[in-house]
Amino acid sequence: MGTSTAYGGPGGGTPLVPSWLGSDDDAGGPAPPATPPAGAPAGAPADDPASPAPLPPAPPVRPAIPTPADSSRFTAPRSNFTRFAHSGGGDRASLGRAVSGYVSKSSGGARQAAQRMGASRGSGARLLGFLADVQARGATEALRSLDLEGLAGRPIDEVFMGLADYICPNAGTVDEGIAREAFIETIVDLSTLGVTDLDALSPDQMQTVFELYATRAIEARLCNDIGTKLVTAPADPQVALRVQSQLRDFIRNGVSDALTAARAETPTLTQDRVHAFVDTVYERAFGILQALGDAEADQ
Repeated sequence: MGTSTAYGGPGGGTPLVPSWLGSDDDAGGPAPPATPPAGAPAGAPADDPASPAPLPPAPPVRPAIPTPADSSRFTAPRSNFTRFAHSGGGDRASLGRAVSGYVSKSSGGARQAAQRMGASRGSGARLLGFLADVQARGATEALRSLDLEGLAGRPIDEVFMGLADYICPNAGTVDEGIAREAFIETIVDLSTLGVTDLDALSPDQMQTVFELYATRAIEARLCNDIGTKLVTAPADPQVALRVQSQLRDFIRNGVSDALTAARAETPTLTQDRVHAFVDTVYERAFGILQALGDAEADQ
């Protein structure tokens, strides 16, 4: 897909949510200073036989090691996804079972699936926060706050390319690669939809930008986890494109419904609500995708 590279997908033995996707509150910090032993006289010499021996320093506080998940949890969704790809997009029931099983069993539910989006959640929040700032203060001021005022007045694709390192900094992990790939492909999508002027961006177009990004990010996550046969299975390139297009439309329907519901609850998006808003959209999207997958599987 797009700029993606071949990746065998996770083997399944890794935790449902890797420790490096946790919040800052989960990170281990320096150990607290050891508490002096109770009753030790102040200023007592170290070699005073009457003084109690000093206690050893407390061990450093480290995050708990996540319990390894079931090593076979991706097997059934991968098999169903491969059947869907081999069918050229005709076996919608297999697509439904693949997506539903990925959310419910492979990921442990919608909330855990959303947490697996890691870098894409952070990048989505930065993208949406920037767009909200554009709506509130205009593109020039929003860009100036990032020291990118030289991009003001340029076409939206040029502006977004200039924002790439801010929206999705790339440190080389698969998770960060997914976030960056989704953002680059979103820029391409915008040009095909005729969204070209950042200063004239309407609230509905702002929703469309984020909808496209979240769709691309979830698609890339799914393809890396269970969809490694998506491009290689169909021998005909046109069939491969049809399969990929069906998957993308399926995901976008779920993201669109989740985003519409979240926007109705939070009509005015302020900077302090962006992260919670994005997390809500991803979690609801995965819940809707599971429901849509179950419906497809039952037909």
